[in-house]
Amino acid sequence: MDDKTTTKNLISSKLPFSSLEMGRDDVNVVCTYGKISIWFGRQVPDIIIGQILLGIASIDKSAVHELETICDFEDIMGYESHGYILVSYVRSSNGYRASFNVPFSSKKALFHLAGSITEELKDKDTVLDCYWTGDNSDIMRLYQELCNIGGWKLKVINYKDDSREKHNGHVIF
Repeated sequence: MDDKTTTKNLISSKLPFSSLEMGRDDVNVVCTYGKISIWFGRQVPDIIIGQILLGIASIDKSAVHELETICDFEDIMGYESHGYILVSYVRSSNGYRASFNVPFSSKKALFHLAGSITEELKDKDTVLDCYWTGDNSDIMRLYQELCNIGGWKLKVINYKDDSREKHNGHVIF
């Protein structure tokens, strides 16, 4: 029996998750019903960033990342040309404060987002928040999808009732 099968057997599909945390040393993903929060460490390979973003898209194409930036007016069209959807903009003292949704239904937008993450990682670790409508089954499907990434493991499961005794200590991995 492999690690994935063993881990899958430890997860109770009958109890609703509060959160499920998974990843490896250079990336950490925390899933809840409304949000996926991803921590990327500076050493994470570009291919892993892409696999995670495409993995989320394969489970929920309606997922989005909300981006707010200060830019020149002309740059707004540049973001839109990469597949970002302009939500709002307002003139500020140092340019325009623009809000965009980055749709996971657009591979073009995800490709640009992955490139932006890679650029940020040159200076510091980064956190990406994505919003989705995932439920227990979607969280499990995402976990199974991301298990294809080398070194991926389940870290912590929090159930809504959080009665750790019922789960024979198999909450933290």
